[in-house]
Amino acid sequence: MNALGFSFWYPMVMSLTIFAGSMEFVAANMLLGSFNPFQAFTMALMINARHLFYGISMLDKYKGTGWKKFYLIFGMCDESFSINYSADIPKDVDKGWFMFFVTALNHVYWFTGAAMGGLFGSLLSFNTEGLEFVMTAMFVVIFMDGWLKEEKHISSILGLGISALCLIVFGAENFIIPAMAAIIVMLTLVRKPIERVREK
Repeated sequence: MNALGFSFWYPMVMSLTIFAGSMEFVAANMLLGSFNPFQAFTMALMINARHLFYGISMLDKYKGTGWKKFYLIFGMCDESFSINYSADIPKDVDKGWFMFFVTALNHVYWFTGAAMGGLFGSLLSFNTEGLEFVMTAMFVVIFMDGWLKEEKHISSILGLGISALCLIVFGAENFIIPAMAAIIVMLTLVRKPIERVREK
């Protein structure tokens, strides 16, 4: 934001209201372009489509959380999802408040980092080469943790199989969106049978 000529308060306000790291980076460039709400909507949907999977995975976990559910949905970033999905919450701890504070702390950390970046970003410089692998590593760890906790691996195998098929059909540059769409459709169709298998 500093390099694009924006004041320090832009990243602060954006980190409070958008709270989606990838989209915030794109939004910075969109603010400099022409007004195109359809393009903004399409871009946001494509970049954050993975949150559809997060939402499906958290349907049961968010049940019974009351008003906190609205903030949990708003604040479901990659880090909040990975912690709240995989955490073994003790029985004497309220799960709603546990997930709320995980989400709120992540939000505070993100806002604090954005505010510091806005204020001091122009004074710092460091080599970020290879840093993008952090997200890939995090998703691999989330997948492995889910795999180890599942007794049946139906949804995981479906996801891997559909992704591999889309990779073959659409190629490495274009397979992600079709794969995500196909996985959502397939998991929606087989959700009840999978739940019956898990209950046995």
